[in-house]
Amino acid sequence: MAQVTIRINGYPYTVGCEDGEEQHLQAMVEQVEARIAKIKTAGGQSGESRLLAMASLLMADDLFEMEKQLKDMRGALTKAMAKLGESAPEGGPALDPKLGRRLSRLAKRAEDIAVDLERT
Repeated sequence: MAQVTIRINGYPYTVGCEDGEEQHLQAMVEQVEARIAKIKTAGGQSGESRLLAMASLLMADDLFEMEKQLKDMRGALTKAMAKLGESAPEGGPALDPKLGRRLSRLAKRAEDIAVDLERT
């Protein structure tokens, strides 16, 4: 497991990640930084904890919307398959397994980062 020091809002945090996942971690940091910049632009900075909480909520909102869109697309695909006389696999149309694994890794990393932030 690699130890990587990341910077969020100018503050360094050392977090662990799987070997080879350093670039992926940096891409996630960039996403957090983008939300923080958005909050600052709106004049919402009022402390590090609040800023990180707001960025987390923005990311959670994005994830919620993506899950809703995915659910809607699954429903549309199921209807389209039914019109063609085909049935969807049990539990709805299958997801790309890589996407499922990536979403799981993203959720785990976000949880790990939150735990690390609570410790500091």
